[in-house]
Amino acid sequence: MTSSPISKIILDGREFYVKRDDLIDPFLAGNKYRKLYSLLQTPSSKFNKIISYGGTQSNAMLAIAAMCKTKGWEFIYYSKPISQTQKSQESGNLFESKKLGMWHVEIENDNYKELISSLRVNLDDKTYIIDQGGADESAKEGLKVLANEIESENLDISSLATPSGTGTTALFLALALPKYKIYTTPCVGDVEYLKKQMSALYKIPDNLIILEPSKKYHFAKPYPEFLSIYKRLFACGIEFDLLYAPAMWKSLLEQTEEKVLYIHSGGITGNESMLQRYKTKGLNL
Repeated sequence: MTSSPISKIILDGREFYVKRDDLIDPFLAGNKYRKLYSLLQTPSSKFNKIISYGGTQSNAMLAIAAMCKTKGWEFIYYSKPISQTQKSQESGNLFESKKLGMWHVEIENDNYKELISSLRVNLDDKTYIIDQGGADESAKEGLKVLANEIESENLDISSLATPSGTGTTALFLALALPKYKIYTTPCVGDVEYLKKQMSALYKIPDNLIILEPSKKYHFAKPYPEFLSIYKRLFACGIEFDLLYAPAMWKSLLEQTEEKVLYIHSGGITGNESMLQRYKTKGLNL
């Protein structure tokens, strides 16, 4: 794959660069492509089954489904029970993942943690488990490729930004680019949760700066200010996802001043269902 392009935008009077990883592939794009890079280079014959787990709005879930479709691997995804409304939706990440062949298994809340903890027991050598959100040390290889692409551009910037679920992308990008300042913000849980997730993979480097949101946001819940940022960015000519990007852009606008390169995380396939949720809540689209 050739290096993803870089766009320049003006948002609220500030100049930003955007690394267009969203253009890599409709489903297998953004930071999920980077996280799965190592597996994408793996011969199809090495595995026949991939297992993962998490929420049904997950961008990682859809990316893994796309990868498994390409590789001819079976994909089993575990989640907690979901509503009938979610099951009947004909758009969004769950719908697209199932179209790609994903087998979705719901586990009752009381049994969920135990089931996830037991996944690696008696695992055969043809099955590979990807932890929630793609939080895996194998992601390091793909983030190193991204780091090399960024360095080769010789941009007049020393600060990058990428939102965090598990923090895997931000962590390995910071490790690969020690001369750059890497901004991130927690989109799932709080700062302490994010630090715990990253520390489970590697020691957090000094150049990784976590911007704490101005208020507590619940993941995937519609917020007027998030929709506002989404629309302002869209007016700049780029569509960003509604789950992670608004929180990161809001923190950047409020807490930084310098020129920043934003790493587009992809995930815009989930916007159709999220925009419908905004509409249902009566928020102006």
